[in-house]
Amino acid sequence: MMSTMWILLVEDEPLIADAITIGLKAEGFAVDHTDRGDDGLFRAQTNAYDAIILDIMLPGMNGYKVCQELRAAGNTTPVLMLTAKDGAFDEAEGIDIGADDYMTKPFNWVVLLARLRAIIRRRASDAAPTSSILTLDDLTLNPSTHEVDRAGTPIDLTPREFSLLQYLLHRKGEVVTKRDLLEHVWGEPDADDPNVTQVYIGYLRRKVDLPFDRSSIQTVRGIGYRIVESGSHAR
Repeated sequence: MMSTMWILLVEDEPLIADAITIGLKAEGFAVDHTDRGDDGLFRAQTNAYDAIILDIMLPGMNGYKVCQELRAAGNTTPVLMLTAKDGAFDEAEGIDIGADDYMTKPFNWVVLLARLRAIIRRRASDAAPTSSILTLDDLTLNPSTHEVDRAGTPIDLTPREFSLLQYLLHRKGEVVTKRDLLEHVWGEPDADDPNVTQVYIGYLRRKVDLPFDRSSIQTVRGIGYRIVESGSHAR
């Protein structure tokens, strides 16, 4: 089963960020965007992305520092640096501090997409199969193989359902707002119909909870949702 690849885009030029976001979504990726380096570092440290597209000249913290901090902390998420800095020494510095690839602006979209997919493939082939498995009681989600099971029983999820469950598990025990879900799973924090989250939460419950007599996905009225130990009762 395949899931949606989740990309963190750290880019402060609105037109470029919008173009990349639209292009990635058209190719089936989910996109989490921020225009600040320090926020990009925080998101990369707290979420499991499939890859990061990282500008260098950013407010808050430059891209070199972001990449350096991630690698120093043992974070191996593939990083594609995308920047207007086109000097040979700039590129060498980016690679030396741990970036997987380096492209300069203006860029060719087809080439960017090919390079992004290449660094994701390399990461998948190098990663240990169990390095990022998410669990909650007898529920297991493996981002590397895109498999979900409960008590040993495989669960077939659509790409959107998989991404939704993955994000909830990353935030397990925490209340996640509808806006959070729209931003991180749909990439559309200002979507016209925020109730789409309610619909997909319902789909997820019917696959992950109800067949196993569980109530792990809770509704927190007026706020959002959270995923908890399966013995807890839904509200």
